[in-house]
Amino acid sequence: MKTDDQFSTQAIDAAIKIGAVALLVFWCFSILRPFIMLLVWGAIIATALYPLAVSIHTRIGMSLTKASVLLSGIGVVILLVPLIALSTGIYTSAADVIVGLQEGTLSVPKPDPAMKAWPLVGEKLYAFVDSASVNLKGVLVQYAEPLKEFGGTMAGLIGSLGLGFVQFIISTMIAGAFMANAEKCEQVFQAVADRLTGKHGEQLTKLSKTTVRSVVQGVIGVAVIQSVFAGIGMVFAGVPAIALWMVAVLLIAIIQLPPIIALLIPIFIVFGTQSTVVAVLFLIWCLLVSASDAVLKPVLLSRGSETPMLVILLGALGGMAMSGIVGLFVGAVVLSLAYQLGTVWLGNEAGESK
Repeated sequence: MKTDDQFSTQAIDAAIKIGAVALLVFWCFSILRPFIMLLVWGAIIATALYPLAVSIHTRIGMSLTKASVLLSGIGVVILLVPLIALSTGIYTSAADVIVGLQEGTLSVPKPDPAMKAWPLVGEKLYAFVDSASVNLKGVLVQYAEPLKEFGGTMAGLIGSLGLGFVQFIISTMIAGAFMANAEKCEQVFQAVADRLTGKHGEQLTKLSKTTVRSVVQGVIGVAVIQSVFAGIGMVFAGVPAIALWMVAVLLIAIIQLPPIIALLIPIFIVFGTQSTVVAVLFLIWCLLVSASDAVLKPVLLSRGSETPMLVILLGALGGMAMSGIVGLFVGAVVLSLAYQLGTVWLGNEAGESK
């Protein structure tokens, strides 16, 4: 009887402790929930850039803390430039359109007849632009609802893009703090891994760093390179709204689809507005940019563990559906990391069972 009473007391005591811990974890999660994605992306950036901070520390003699702050500051400046340019461009363009409508000076140039040759949309688009060039107010009245819906969609897209830049800036600042305390962060991660897996904490910590850097270099890095080179080509070809097309190339490349998909409309625009020579050269450039991942990915991915492209695709799409643009990047890395850790863990379990 006494044994039963002791067991009941211990069970109640354990239940109270588990409930208290669960409640505390739930509260902490609720408090940090708005920042979890930013913290995770900051940790990913820190893991990817930390070797560069160490290199600066070794070569220049700058402390790791200062090198981390320097890298974080450079990243913030790089992100601020397109954010300011995007905001300024939108404000200026919107102001010009409003003033033009009010004063009756807004006009649409006559479309190039070559636009008719565009596949699928050429004839209709040419007719629409031609009508707008003759009677803009009539077209605005006739297509008021579709234009309103299109404007709302574009406003949402641009707002999401701007919010994404702000989130990237905050995550870059967080990454600087993580890099400045890299050793402590690694010790905590390894301690948690040891607690969960027993004796494999160090192995899983090394694998985590390798996987994160591999995906950032081989997937996100390649996408950034392709986006930049696509932007360079669009500058020389005179494509409007270059920043938006660069973002489209970046997103398409991250989800493991050919970047040429995002460049089809710019190609049509160039063929309709530029000379044949310029258009053909731009088309060749776009094809080279789209095919460059065949060379870049083996070089960059070879530095780390390999992850199936399907895992990266699902991670990117799922992350974007969950958390927008930032989730696109975080999802690809986190799911790849989970895949690699799960593979190693299952391998270790199978090895220990023999």
